[in-house]
Amino acid sequence: MHPMLNIAIRAARNAGSLIMRSLQHVEHLEVTTKGRNDYVSDVDRLVEQEIISVIKKSYPDHAIMAEESGNTGENDTVWIIDPIDGTTNYLHGFPHYCVSIAVRVRGRVEHAVIYDPRRDELFTASRGEGAKLNDHRLRVTKRRELDGALLATGFPFKYPQHHECYLQSFSAVFPHVADIRRAGSAALDLAYVAAGRVDGYWEIGLQNWDLAAGLLLVEEAGGLVTDFAGEDNVFDKGNVVAGGFGVHKALLAKLQPHLQEPLK
Repeated sequence: MHPMLNIAIRAARNAGSLIMRSLQHVEHLEVTTKGRNDYVSDVDRLVEQEIISVIKKSYPDHAIMAEESGNTGENDTVWIIDPIDGTTNYLHGFPHYCVSIAVRVRGRVEHAVIYDPRRDELFTASRGEGAKLNDHRLRVTKRRELDGALLATGFPFKYPQHHECYLQSFSAVFPHVADIRRAGSAALDLAYVAAGRVDGYWEIGLQNWDLAAGLLLVEEAGGLVTDFAGEDNVFDKGNVVAGGFGVHKALLAKLQPHLQEPLK
């Protein structure tokens, strides 16, 4: 295991322990609004501080891109952190949220960890080494078309200007698949694509910390992640389509008439 992946796992597990301990008094947490339908709690900040502390002990010169504290430092190696992806779920007691940590080196994600502390599921990947869930190798599904597919998606709840086009895209896809899930954590959605739990996924307007770790997981599990133009500009655009090659191609064809770049 690469040393940076090992540190990311340690940081994610420490973060997960804090998250689970805080469940006992979640109703007493101080919650503030960052933007429309965008919330942050005391636990988000505490967990992020713990992750950064673990990283800095081993890599004090590396840069940080974190959801709550922003960007710090300048280095070719950047740790991209989402302390709780699915904060709204967490605050409501809906058991679907995770810690997401990625390591980007010279603009390319090299290592990734997504940890679901509620289920004790640890998704990991290093570029060229494959993706794993609790040490079991992951592969995207072999499905070649949308017929019978189970998809995941995310509503553009922060972007009301995109509601109509998103609903059009949903209506274009839904009749052709078995069903669609919207669980509220982009990082876990991508991890589930990598694990073969869903066949594909799409969403509008994600941030780097939402998608960095999941992107590498899907790629290392044999899948494809692009923007709505089918290009490798996911970080710049924040718009994501993911899946095995057959499902990705079919899903992209249904989405493109309704979701044109750029949307953010």
